[in-house]
Amino acid sequence: MNAPDSCQTLPLAPVETPAQLAAVARLYGEPLLEMPVDLYIPPEALEVILEAFEGPLDLLLYLIRKANLNILDIPMAPLTAQYLAYVEAMRSHNLELAADYLLMAATLLEIKSRMLLPRPPRAVDEEVDPRAELVRRLLDYEQMKLAAARLDATPRVERDFEWVGVLVAEKLVECHPEVSLHDLQLAWLRIVRQARLTQHHHIRKDSLSVREHMSRILRSLQGGAYVVFDSLFDAAEGAPHLVVSFLAVLELVKEKLVHVTQNAAFAPIYVKLNDAGTEHA
Repeated sequence: MNAPDSCQTLPLAPVETPAQLAAVARLYGEPLLEMPVDLYIPPEALEVILEAFEGPLDLLLYLIRKANLNILDIPMAPLTAQYLAYVEAMRSHNLELAADYLLMAATLLEIKSRMLLPRPPRAVDEEVDPRAELVRRLLDYEQMKLAAARLDATPRVERDFEWVGVLVAEKLVECHPEVSLHDLQLAWLRIVRQARLTQHHHIRKDSLSVREHMSRILRSLQGGAYVVFDSLFDAAEGAPHLVVSFLAVLELVKEKLVHVTQNAAFAPIYVKLNDAGTEHA
């Protein structure tokens, strides 16, 4: 009995060596371990990479670096031929953009012709290399391009990161100064001075009750609002009533039936009924 097809052994995929895994590219399925020295980019590729060049110096520097040429000893003939091929393709696509590149092409042709023309024997030692000015411009341009690349790699606001603003809501808690016994004493003395201006000099015996004055003060605070401390006293009743009323206020504070406060130091004193004071009344 034949085994089912599902049990048949399948061939394994070939295992790549570390050298094949490190290949920079593949050409017709074969690994390419390093970039070729004489790599040539056809002019048709300008349709894709043309906009990446920022000018004729940028294109010329690109061709020199891709061909692994020594920038101090440029072979003008092959470089000029490849440059002209690029410019010719460029002119067919964008005439306005190719104007600056044509000027550099004319410069390359001039340098090439000066190097090909024979020179007098006496002028050999005196004449400057016709490529010197071009080499100087290329080196300056390369330095500026590298500096621009380093600046572009620096983190930039709104490109690499955003400023984060954190709103911190601060709530100011109003802290009222505590009313001390000295503050109550000063307020009492002020009331006594006002009472002396309106008192009548006669002697009588009054039966005064602190509890009755406490109940009267609690009834006057029944609304639950803050009441000025001075309004709890009637200077016309005389000093005995004022003393008993003051004792009644102290007793209410002691029993925590009323709350005494002021907005600032030396400001008017206010009295307010506590919740327990409502039940007592």
